[in-house]
Amino acid sequence: MERRLFLLIFVVVAIAIPFDTEAQRAERHRLVGVVSSGYSAYWAKGGSLAHVRSAFEDGLQDAGYAVGPDVAIDFRFAEGDPAKLSVLTADLMTRSADVLVVAGPAALRVAQGRLPAYRSWRTISKVTLSRRGSRRAWARPGGNVTGAFLDQAEISSKWLELVREGVPGLARITAIRDAATPADQWRALQLSASVLRIQVQMIEVRGLPDFEGAFAAAARNGAQAVVLLSSPLISRHGRALADLATAKKLPTISLFKENAAEGCLMSYGPSLVEIWRITGRIAGRVLKGSRASEIPIERPTRFELVINLKTAKALGLTIPPSLLLRADQVLE
Repeated sequence: MERRLFLLIFVVVAIAIPFDTEAQRAERHRLVGVVSSGYSAYWAKGGSLAHVRSAFEDGLQDAGYAVGPDVAIDFRFAEGDPAKLSVLTADLMTRSADVLVVAGPAALRVAQGRLPAYRSWRTISKVTLSRRGSRRAWARPGGNVTGAFLDQAEISSKWLELVREGVPGLARITAIRDAATPADQWRALQLSASVLRIQVQMIEVRGLPDFEGAFAAAARNGAQAVVLLSSPLISRHGRALADLATAKKLPTISLFKENAAEGCLMSYGPSLVEIWRITGRIAGRVLKGSRASEIPIERPTRFELVINLKTAKALGLTIPPSLLLRADQVLE
């Protein structure tokens, strides 16, 4: 029996439903829907995330589905406005997408909220994994949940350790968070900061006009560094954030190397290329009829540390050689 699947980048939640008969499925082109809070311009040809889109297509190809001849991908972007996610998700459901990839917690929660309106959705099963989740659960998640899982608490701890190594005497930081995103990253950072005995304050932003005030408040409150919590809003305005951080003499760290390339001091996180290729492969397995309960949950294996030495110089920081040697990329 055919299954539709929800995939969430970092935590992939699959919801299985009966769809149609094998004969009906064979008669039509397969459709993969992708819903994201991000911006379409980044994913277009020549955009900063065009290589990530290609990685997703490569993952489908790995599973035996060539984009065009075998499967179509319908990308829907909220352009930074989470309020649009509901309409985008409902439209892809109406189009009978075979696999729906929801990128990020906000998109997932909206998708789950849409389900009661569709009588054809039979069951909703969710597995929540924590740092205490067993490897056995990852190998056979059960229910209808599978995909790629990122332990945000581990990432948060690494962020703080790296910043503390680059900024001697680090005792106080500020986290800048997009108010439109779920608080998962913030809670993980709080936990990590308490373990490492670093004081952490959170400042919410809702748009570009809020950034200047956020960095001014961080400096006024004695922050020695800033953590930029991941969101489409943060990614879109990476250059503006880097300029403000430099003006206030505040080192910054973020999740993806694209931010470091635009002027953040450091980034540490999983490879977007690897994550989306994994997601493409999982989507392909579901298209072939594999049950979500029997597809092992995967974790990214490639993590990238990028350091921007030009930014370090502007901040008056000397990055220790031991840290530079561990970097996957040093920007000069």
